[in-house]
Amino acid sequence: MLPIRIRLRGATRKELERTAAQAFRAGDVRLVQRVTVLLGVARGEPMEQAVVGAGVSRATGYVWLGAFLAEGVGGLRVRWRGGRPTKLTATQRQRLAELITAGPEAAGFPTGCWHALLIQQVIAREFGVQYNVHYLAQLLGTLGFSFQKARFVSDHLDDVARAAWLAYRWPAWRAQAAAAGGLLLFGDEASFAQWGSLGYTWAPIGQQPIVKTTGRRKAYKVFGLIEYFSGRLFYQGLTGKLNAASYLAFLTRVLEQTTEPLFLVQDGAPYHRAASVKAFFAQHGARLHVTHLPSYSPDYNPIEFLWRATKRTATHNRYFPEFGDLIGSVEEALAALSQQPQRVQALFGLYLDQMAADESGDPAASAPAA
Repeated sequence: MLPIRIRLRGATRKELERTAAQAFRAGDVRLVQRVTVLLGVARGEPMEQAVVGAGVSRATGYVWLGAFLAEGVGGLRVRWRGGRPTKLTATQRQRLAELITAGPEAAGFPTGCWHALLIQQVIAREFGVQYNVHYLAQLLGTLGFSFQKARFVSDHLDDVARAAWLAYRWPAWRAQAAAAGGLLLFGDEASFAQWGSLGYTWAPIGQQPIVKTTGRRKAYKVFGLIEYFSGRLFYQGLTGKLNAASYLAFLTRVLEQTTEPLFLVQDGAPYHRAASVKAFFAQHGARLHVTHLPSYSPDYNPIEFLWRATKRTATHNRYFPEFGDLIGSVEEALAALSQQPQRVQALFGLYLDQMAADESGDPAASAPAA
């Protein structure tokens, strides 16, 4: 079938949007689906794409489009459903939570994102109960759900290695550092781009914030270490490359600034395993002890949160006409964090919670979540 393109006048589009809003308020799921498809086609989406958000077939989409072309907006009549929504039983609420946790694809929808319309359909399909879409946020809240942005996790994760790190390797490493009176350090490196970074902010409706950028592909790099027991921050910025030589220069500086044994936790970056780095560790083995995080586990490195906090302060929605402006902003943010050890220590939430559970003697509370 040849693709069909329609163009709507502004007034017609607004009428469709008003109809969709009324249908949402009325709990008229079928009409919301129809308007969703029509607006998608009007935006230039192929029918195959327009029907995805509504969870219907392409053939149904074409039937709705044909009716709209014949009858116009007047053919879209809202069916109001009065009265208080029927409540789900405790068993049904538990089942609904299981369905939502499993994801929309497991429920038969060709999308990876839950939205109110789909959840409304699931409730009607599974339990024969019709909920007003505006109540669903409250219902989901009582079930322990919140509207969140997903995050990527590598498909190379070794769940066994991650569980072993939390259950055995990490507690042993922590105990060893404490017994030696050493500094327990998590290390990483970050890059801050001169073209800046974008973040959420409040702005007038319909006026998306605009941030100037030079577009220059130049970045300020920073090595960092944060200390588990005290929240102390070590860092060093550079304009050159992140490599074995610059990493060793940073570690040498940290050794010079301290007298305690250092128990370093690092990831598996290639230059962390370079021959020169291994030789350096062997040379300073009396003071410098090193272990590695499981592969592909940045979520186990609390310094990642420090980098995010630094970018929120130093680079989000900021304009840097000169490279020196970027350096100054990053250095100022890091200097402020170095004066807030309690804030830095709070970044170790996962590990602090586990230590508290270990000390309480509750094995269930300290069980690793890989």
